[in-house]
Amino acid sequence: MWGFLKRPVVVTADINLHLVALTGMGLLSRLWQLTYPRAVVFDEVYYGQYISFYMKRIFFLDDSGPPFGHMVLALGGYLGGFDGNFLWNRIGAEYSSNVPVWSLRLLPALAGALSVPMAYQIVLELHFSHCAAVGAALLMLIENALITQSRLMLLESVLIFFNLLAVLSYLKFFNCQKQSPFSLSWWFWLTLTGVACSCAVGIKYMGVFTYMLMLVVAAVHAWHLIGDQTLSNVGADVECCVRPACVGQMGMVQRVRVFCHLLARAVALLVIPAVLYLLFFYVHLILLFRSGPHDQIMSSAFQASLEGGLARITQGQPLEVAFGSQVTLRSVFGKPVPCWLHSHQNTYPMIYENGRGSSHQQQVTCYPFKDVNNWWIVKDPRRHQLVVSSPLRPVRHGDMVQLVHGMTARSLNTHDVAAPMSPHSQEVSCYIDYNISMPAQNLWRLEIVNRRSDTEVWKTILSEVRFVHVNTSSVLKLSGAHLPDWGFRQLEIVGEKLSRGYHESTVWNVEEHRYGTSQEQREREWELNSPVQVDASRNLSFMARFSELQWRMLVLRSDDSEHKYSSSPLEWVTLDTNIAYWLHPRTSAQIHLLGNIVIWVSGSLALAIYMLLFLWYLLRRRRNVHDLPQDAWLRWVLVGALCAGGWAVNYLPFFLMEKTLFLYHYLPALTFQILLLPVVLQHISDHLCRSQLQRSVFSALVVAWYSSACHVSNTLRPLTYGDKSLSPEELKALRWKDSWDILIRKH
Repeated sequence: MWGFLKRPVVVTADINLHLVALTGMGLLSRLWQLTYPRAVVFDEVYYGQYISFYMKRIFFLDDSGPPFGHMVLALGGYLGGFDGNFLWNRIGAEYSSNVPVWSLRLLPALAGALSVPMAYQIVLELHFSHCAAVGAALLMLIENALITQSRLMLLESVLIFFNLLAVLSYLKFFNCQKQSPFSLSWWFWLTLTGVACSCAVGIKYMGVFTYMLMLVVAAVHAWHLIGDQTLSNVGADVECCVRPACVGQMGMVQRVRVFCHLLARAVALLVIPAVLYLLFFYVHLILLFRSGPHDQIMSSAFQASLEGGLARITQGQPLEVAFGSQVTLRSVFGKPVPCWLHSHQNTYPMIYENGRGSSHQQQVTCYPFKDVNNWWIVKDPRRHQLVVSSPLRPVRHGDMVQLVHGMTARSLNTHDVAAPMSPHSQEVSCYIDYNISMPAQNLWRLEIVNRRSDTEVWKTILSEVRFVHVNTSSVLKLSGAHLPDWGFRQLEIVGEKLSRGYHESTVWNVEEHRYGTSQEQREREWELNSPVQVDASRNLSFMARFSELQWRMLVLRSDDSEHKYSSSPLEWVTLDTNIAYWLHPRTSAQIHLLGNIVIWVSGSLALAIYMLLFLWYLLRRRRNVHDLPQDAWLRWVLVGALCAGGWAVNYLPFFLMEKTLFLYHYLPALTFQILLLPVVLQHISDHLCRSQLQRSVFSALVVAWYSSACHVSNTLRPLTYGDKSLSPEELKALRWKDSWDILIRKH
C-alpha cells in the first residue's frame, strides 16, 4: 500500500526553450521602461477619459467599438488603484502621481509581447519548419510600429492578440480534428476560437473582419467534412456488413456524426460569440450606472434608468398621459442634436430673405436645452379645461388632441404655408388670431408607434408617438435645419406629408410629465416653473438598453474632420506616412508610429509572390500538372486563406470607409503579412530552388535580408522608445522619405 513512498515521484515536462526565449524577448521589448514617457501620448488622451468614466461609474458612449476594449484598459487602471481623477485634455500633459502609468499600459504591452510566441506557434501549426516559425516570431519582435503601439494605452495590440489567438486556436482545433475529434483538447480549441473571435469583435469593430474570415474557413472545412466517408469509424466492418439493414445503419451513424460536428461548430463559433458579446455590454451597463456627459444622445427612457441626471427629474412622474397633462416632448431622432418641442413669444418674419412670405404666427422650434418654454398641455378639443379632471381621462392611440403651449397658452398649429427652411413642407406655429381669413387648424391625431394594441394608453417616456394633423394629414417633424438669427439658431419644426413614410424625425416621447392643476394662466406659469416631485424610479430591461446602445453606436458619427496625421490606405502599404505620437517638452526626444520599412516592403512583396505562385499552381493543376504534392498544396491553400486572406479582410474594407484613417489601422493586416513572409521564403527554398547551391545562396540572402531588418529596427529605436534625444542632423538622417514628419526643434 505504501510502496510508492519507496520510489521518488518524478514529473517530466517538455519545454520548448525557443518558445520560452521568444516570450522572454517579447516581454523585454514591450515592458522595458514602460512608464516612459510619464505623459499623455497621442490617443491615450482619448482612451484615458473613458477609463476615468469606468473608475467613477459614469455612463459614456463611444462609437469606435464595443466596450470590451475599454474594459480591458480600465482593468489595468483598477489593478493599479486608479481613482479616475485626471484631466485628459491634451497630448503631452504630465501624469499626476495618482495615475498608475505602468498598470494602465501593462495589458496592451502583455498582449503585444504574447503576440511574438503566438506567431511562432501559428507557423508551426501550419506544418512549416521550425526555422520559418522562429523567423515569423522574430519579425514580430523587431517590428517598430508594433512595439510602439503595444507600449501605450491603446487597443491595437490587444486586437492583434485576439486575432492571432483566434487563428492559432482554430489551427489547433483543425489539427485535432484529424487525430482525436470530440476529445477534450478538440473542444477546448474549438471553444477558444469562438471566445477569441468574440473578444476581437468586442475590442473594435475591425475584429469582425477576422471573425468573418474564420467563419468562412470553418464553413469550407465543414463542407468538406460533410462529404467525408470515414466519419462513421466502421470501415473495418464494411466487408462483413453486406446486408442492407447494416448498410443503412452505417449511413445513419455517419449522418449523426456529421450533424454532431456541424452542431459543435455552430455552438462554438456562433452561439458562444453572441453570448459573450451580450455579456460585454451587460458588464458595461452594470458598471456604468451613473449619469454622464453623453446622456442626451440616448432616449429619455435610457436616461431615466441611470442614477442622477434625468432620473432625478423623471422619477415619480405619472405614467399615463391624460387630458390636462403638462408634458415636454423630446425628439426620438436626436439629430443633429437631442432637442425638445419649443415655442416662445417671437413670431416668424413677415417676409423671409428669399422674398417668400410667412404666416407671421408664433415660432415653434426644437430647442436643445431644457427650458420652461418646452412645456405643453395636452388639451381635449371638446372641453375648455387645461387641468386634469377627476376621474382621470387617459389619452389613447387615435385620440384627437390639442397641444397648448404652457407659457403662452397658444395652440400648436399648421397650415398650407411653406416652412421657412424647408419650402416643400408646411410651417408649424402656435396660432395667433389676427382676425383675418386664416382660421386655426390645431387638431392633431395621436399615433403610438410602438403600441401593442389599438387602445393603448399614451405613457410617459415609454411611448413613442407621432402627431398627425387632422386637416392636412401632415405629421409633426424635426427637419434638422437651423433657423436664422431671427429664430435664434434653433432647429426647424415642419409639417411633413404622411405619405412620405415613417422616419424617426417624426417620432416624439414624453420626457417630463405632471398632472396640471392650475386653470388660471399666472398660476399655471408658476406651476410650470416648479420642480417635479421625485419619489420612485423606472428601469429598462437589459435587452432594451443593449438594443438602444448598440444602435446608437452604429449610427453615431463622430467628428471626422481632417487630422494632421490622417492618411489613406494606399499610403500604408509603402509606409509613406507616420504619426508623431509624443515630443519631449524640453529636448528632441520623441516617439513616432513608424514601421520597419524593410519588413513592410518585404511583406507586400511576399504577398504578391504568393498570389502569383498560387495562380500559377492553380492553372497548372487545371491542366493536371501537379507541381506540389497534395498535402503541400493543401497547406499552401490554407496559408493563403488565413494569412493572405487575413491581410485582405483587415485592409481592403478601409477603401470603403468614410472616416478619418490613421496608419495604426493597418497594423492588424500587417501581422498577417508577417506570418506569410517566412512561409513564402521557405516555399521558395523547398520548391523553387532546384539544387543545394541555390538553396545555400538563397539562405545567405535571407540572412542578409534579416540582418538589414534588424539594422533598421535598431536605427529607428530612438523614435520607437523615445528615450534618446537626437541632434537635428541625426533626426534629418532618419527622414528616409520626404513624407515622413520627423519633428526638429528650432532653437
